[in-house]
Amino acid sequence: MPSLRSLRDSLSAGSGKLSRSDFLIVKALNNSRGQDPLSWISERQHGAISRRQAELLGLSESALRHRIRNGGPWQRIYPGVYLAVTGEATADQLDMAALLYAGDDSLLTGVAALRRLGLRQSDRRLTDILIPAPRKHPDRGYLRIHRTTRMPDRFFVQGEIRFTMIPRALADAALFETSMREQRALVANVIQQRRCTPEMLAAELGASRLRNAAALRAIMAEVIEGAMSVAEADLMHLIKRSSLPTPLYNPRLYVNGDFLAKPDAWWEDAGVVAEVDSRQWHLSPDAWEQTMRRHDRMGAAGITVLHFSPNQIRNDPGFVVRTIQGALGAGRPLPWIKTVP
Repeated sequence: MPSLRSLRDSLSAGSGKLSRSDFLIVKALNNSRGQDPLSWISERQHGAISRRQAELLGLSESALRHRIRNGGPWQRIYPGVYLAVTGEATADQLDMAALLYAGDDSLLTGVAALRRLGLRQSDRRLTDILIPAPRKHPDRGYLRIHRTTRMPDRFFVQGEIRFTMIPRALADAALFETSMREQRALVANVIQQRRCTPEMLAAELGASRLRNAAALRAIMAEVIEGAMSVAEADLMHLIKRSSLPTPLYNPRLYVNGDFLAKPDAWWEDAGVVAEVDSRQWHLSPDAWEQTMRRHDRMGAAGITVLHFSPNQIRNDPGFVVRTIQGALGAGRPLPWIKTVP
């Protein structure tokens, strides 16, 4: 283990050999507020601190054991990683502790990264960590280790917490989903919020060797074709399996040059729209009301608007197909409506 003198000498010499953790130790020693270095580094790391950092900052083995004793002010969370607080750990503390455990080159990814980006609501104790392939860190309870030969060159940083960008986080998160439907829900949610484009995810998957890459590419094909949610993808699959003609998915409709709507499925020759009505994909009551107003506008323009719930599409597909068939048979073209795929 290097001494504090050697750490400072490396920094002064500009040798570039200091790790992120070592550089933070030197900053703790030289903090402008004159704060206790252990307290300073703990504050920067959301209460997490590694054994190596504690020792370099002067905490003896006996002092460390005293702090993590039963009823003591610290708690051990991983081998060689502690929280300088008692009680249940927060998401920030768990994420920071995971990074300290996995090492300087590690990054949060998967659901942990999506959670930090506000794109995934999940058990905060579930943390995915990306590390270079040669490392041998094992999984630890809620901590899942992803070993890779493709460590990202670019990543996000929030204080001392580092995490992958959205396309990589999304691909890694989907790796642990147990079905294509769950993978589709994950991808559709992020795409619908416009935080990642299909092209960005496709580029990430183009270099991926993940075991589920082929399934994710199939889901991306659905998204590019027009399915912007799980329910819309279910409707698309149902139509493909049936004898129904293929509609346009999510086209833009105009009347006299004015935008009218962007329906889920549109049969132009019959003037029929099929909409999947699910509150899951409307982020607020206001958004739901806007959806209803859009349906009213389409009806006023002469369009036959059919409404189906996700439950109907999954559990009563025959009803959905028969309803669409009947509407198409009774429909007619609406020449005043311009369609832009």
